[in-house]
Amino acid sequence: MTMHTGTIVAEAPVTVEDQREKLVREAIEEIRPALKRDGGDCELLSIEGKVVNVRLTGACIFCSLASATLEGIQARIVEKLGEFVRVVPAPTGFKRPGH
Repeated sequence: MTMHTGTIVAEAPVTVEDQREKLVREAIEEIRPALKRDGGDCELLSIEGKVVNVRLTGACIFCSLASATLEGIQARIVEKLGEFVRVVPAPTGFKRPGH
């Protein structure tokens, strides 16, 4: 609970899914600076069970090392989560659900 000027406000409980998404986002954020230095980037699109859907952008799209980049992102996410997940790149032109 949080107290704001004498009023107690109940905070929403953090779900397992929320915690997983937070850890996945943290892992991607740790890697993004290196990608940006090389003119690329990575965006989290969705998490569906044990599948993490991402979009590589910029120089990453046509880079011959994109698969190695995805493996590195996957390894970092697995390390943070403590469970196996598969990182899947979205096809070019794919739009995030709801956008």
